[in-house]
Amino acid sequence: MLTRSLSDCKEILAGDNTLLRELLHPVRNGAAIKYSLAHAKLARGTASLPHRLKTSEVYYFISGQGRMHVDGEVTPVGPEQVLYVPPGAVQHVENTGTDELVFLCIVDPAWRAEDEEVRERKS
Repeated sequence: MLTRSLSDCKEILAGDNTLLRELLHPVRNGAAIKYSLAHAKLARGTASLPHRLKTSEVYYFISGQGRMHVDGEVTPVGPEQVLYVPPGAVQHVENTGTDELVFLCIVDPAWRAEDEEVRERKS
């Protein structure tokens, strides 16, 4: 059995500008899984940088309000919603609410730096 607490996971600023805590990763935690799981936050009025992964990603929103942008499509997101991003899609999320936007990210297969391309935001 493997258990992890959010408070035991180091918070980092990810390449896309989200505050991230990696909960599970098969390489770093020894979990017999093929995906990775991270807890992410965006402060009020901020957005992640547009990025694309070679892998699929699932977002599960815990709290706050935002907008998800995926390959030119935009949809509002909030608590208890799940959103699937297919491999290769350009994506970013923005916090449109008055509180932090908090969500989980599941990347399958597990996240690797070489599978992510972070892009500059267009003015």
